Amino acid sequence: MPVDDEVDRYADAVRILLLIAAVAETLDAGALAAAPANTVAVLRSESRLQKLDFWLRNPDYLADELLNDYERSHEQILLDIAGDILDSDEPEVCAIPMIRYLFGAFERLDRALSMLAAPRLVITRARLSAGGNIVQANYFLTEKGQETADKATHLYPELAWYTERAQLVRALAEATGHTGLALRKRQYLQRDYAQTPLGEIIPSIANRTRERLATLRESASEGVSA
Repeated sequence: MPVDDEVDRYADAVRILLLIAAVAETLDAGALAAAPANTVAVLRSESRLQKLDFWLRNPDYLADELLNDYERSHEQILLDIAGDILDSDEPEVCAIPMIRYLFGAFERLDRALSMLAAPRLVITRARLSAGGNIVQANYFLTEKGQETADKATHLYPELAWYTERAQLVRALAEATGHTGLALRKRQYLQRDYAQTPLGEIIPSIANRTRERLATLRESASEGVSA
């Protein structure tokens, strides 16, 4: 395996681990009884994982969603956080583009998940239909996985960026709805996302979103002055 490919695979595994650790739902007593041993939280469905990963990998789209929420609520903190993202080179430096398929942004995560499964940091369990088909894949975070995520961000502070952004992604998801379908519908409201031809890379919207941020800041400033 080429060195660059191995590095990408490792980086993907780290990102997915930190994302799952930040957004997975804590297992209650009832869920624990049916969960794999030594697990503490779960992220349900591959579709949901893919949609959350899209926002983590595309800070410009994440910032644009924050601006959407700001226009609805006028909470200054949303404008400020979007500004922190767009005033930096984060949309360019941290972007990991994804391809649009029939059900939205998608990238195979098998290799990254296999790296997390081998040391039992994340355990994937499939829920099957009566006919034996996979209905839903669930991703269980183990105690070891949580400890590893915490240790990684402690030893390598630069990785804390993933956790911080994943927490924003979680907040968006909670406001949108917990299902992959709800997240897909919200992402398809983005014109550039929805109009991307099937099989092509979803384009950056950083410049357009920065222009939008400037307009909203100007409106907010005029409102304060008035």
